[in-house]
Amino acid sequence: MGFVESLKCKECGELYPKEPKYVCEMCFGPLEAVYNYDEIKKHISREKIASRPQNIWRYKELLPLDSDPTLGTQVGYTPLVRARNLAEALGVSEIYVKNDAVCYPTLSFKDRVVSVALSKAREFGFETTGCASTGNLANSVSAISASGNLKSIILIPRDLEQSKILNTIVYGANLIGVKGGYDEVNKLCSEIASKYNNWAFVNINMRPYYSEGSKSYAFEVMEQLGWKAPKHIVVPMASGSLLTKVWKAIKEFELLGIVEPQGSKIYGAQATGCSPISTAFKNDWETYKPVEKPDTIAKSLAIGNPADGYYAMNIIRDSGGVAESVSDAEIVEAIKLLARTEGIYTETAGGVTLGVTKKLIEEGKIPRDEPIVVSITGNGLKTQDAVEGSLGRPALIGPTLEDFEEFYSSKKL
Repeated sequence: MGFVESLKCKECGELYPKEPKYVCEMCFGPLEAVYNYDEIKKHISREKIASRPQNIWRYKELLPLDSDPTLGTQVGYTPLVRARNLAEALGVSEIYVKNDAVCYPTLSFKDRVVSVALSKAREFGFETTGCASTGNLANSVSAISASGNLKSIILIPRDLEQSKILNTIVYGANLIGVKGGYDEVNKLCSEIASKYNNWAFVNINMRPYYSEGSKSYAFEVMEQLGWKAPKHIVVPMASGSLLTKVWKAIKEFELLGIVEPQGSKIYGAQATGCSPISTAFKNDWETYKPVEKPDTIAKSLAIGNPADGYYAMNIIRDSGGVAESVSDAEIVEAIKLLARTEGIYTETAGGVTLGVTKKLIEEGKIPRDEPIVVSITGNGLKTQDAVEGSLGRPALIGPTLEDFEEFYSSKKL
């Protein structure tokens, strides 16, 4: 049995049983899983975690299942790369890249949250899954549903990158494009989920369980740092959920004595064309103002009305971190910088994260002499259009040694 006792409203504190439910009936606040940490302390330790298979379920006591996982059993434990070339390029002493661009099976961190959500959906007896998505979530729900013989119904903005559309349809999902941005798609999905309550929409009625999967990203970072909490960690923000769960994971490991507190600071990264959270932070607003028409190449982050934006902004403030945004041009340059220094090809969301990291280092808001972790959450093969026009074309020569040597000498390679 698992260690989740109930669901709890993040606003008024009202408690609910463990059900496929995501909104408080009293105040309409979001619901979150509540754990029995006293019991967890009896079952978890560094040694137990390290002895288990290298996937997200090595942290099973802190994930919301009541039985063994049935889907996504090989997901997680992606590399934490000590990025020495990148450190030199940025002029810092120590920087790491947590690389979910190679996460199994669909090359993004969404495989973590979907594995948890769909395993929980199986516990509840659902046979049909769904989601509203800006791309990566659609890929993951389609793939992992297919592996479990679950039917999937997925809604996306109609202008999504073609590669993400193909990487969803190939698994057999029922994929529906919607005339509008992500916020319109999400609103429609909420209405569908209310009517078809025998469907498991991972980021709607399954959201309290789905979001917990993001904690595994930070659990791995801390284990791979040698059981240390990150001093500075930069996280991309769409809904803001990933940032809130990275912070929750750090606090859980500290509470359980698995890591010592390091005074961790968390930094939120957005694209300038859709930056409601970072704009609110920089203007010291109490809450964010929704962006009606997001306009950025970072489509996976283009959520104008972020569900967890208020909580993400408060966590950044409380930790002593900063929220910032970067332009499309800065995103492209950061994608190329990471590829050319570390051989890691990130999608546009990673370009946002590294671009913001670079900006904050240059502005002195992240110190150059303390360890930094950069969160890379998806693979560049999914957003090739973003950089295609900035890379040039391959050289062309005849099929002879003389042609090659002439080219070689002229270019001084």
